[in-house]
This record gives sequence, C-alpha cells and structure tokens, in this order.
Amino acid sequence: QVQLVESGGGLVQAGGSLRLSCAASGRSFHLYAMGWFRQGPGKEREFVAGIDVYGGTTYGLESAEGRFTISRDNAKNAVYLQMNSLRPEDTAVYSCAAKRARLSIKSSEYDYWGQGTQVTVSS
Repeated sequence: QVQLVESGGGLVQAGGSLRLSCAASGRSFHLYAMGWFRQGPGKEREFVAGIDVYGGTTYGLESAEGRFTISRDNAKNAVYLQMNSLRPEDTAVYSCAAKRARLSIKSSEYDYWGQGTQVTVSS
C-alpha cells in the first residue's frame, strides 16, 4: 500500500514558477514508477510527466517540454514537478500517481493516487 500526498500548489501569475511535491509512504518507493497528471476545468485528465525507477523521464505535454521538470528523491520518498514559465492554460488540479514496474502515460495503469493540488495561473 502506498499513500501519496501532494503539496506546493497555489495561485501564481503567468510567467511564474511552482514546485510541486509528492510525498509517498511505504518502504518500497524506489520500486514504483511515478507520474504527474493534471485535470483542468472541463477537461479530461492528462499525463504531464513521469519518472521510472531508474530516474528516466518522459513528458506527455508538448507545451510543457522545456518548462516542466520531474525528479525524484528515493531517500526522501518524494517526487517533484518543477514548473517554470507558467501559463493560464496550465491551470488544473495536479495529481501524482504510483505504479509498480514500468512507467506508463495511461492513468488507468496507476494503482495509487494522491488527492491532488490546485494550480491556478492568472494572466
């Protein structure tokens, strides 16, 4: 069982930055691939970024490429999403998720989810 708790969301002006954190419980965090997803108002959930057990990363949003960076610290049981040059269209609830073995961009393949943290970017 893995419990995930996100933090770091908030209100920021366009062009600003936020760093989201996801704290995981459990002793096997290093065995889990971790993903960040987001769901904007009236939109479907979409894959933002993921990091596998070896630290390899995948980004799901063309618009986020070069602006967002995912990282993990297995010693702290945490995964992070650094978001720079934020845009109003980045406004969404951001959630982290965990799955054993291979990284996936499909939300349906993740076993554990956090409650989400709201990110609002004003123009």
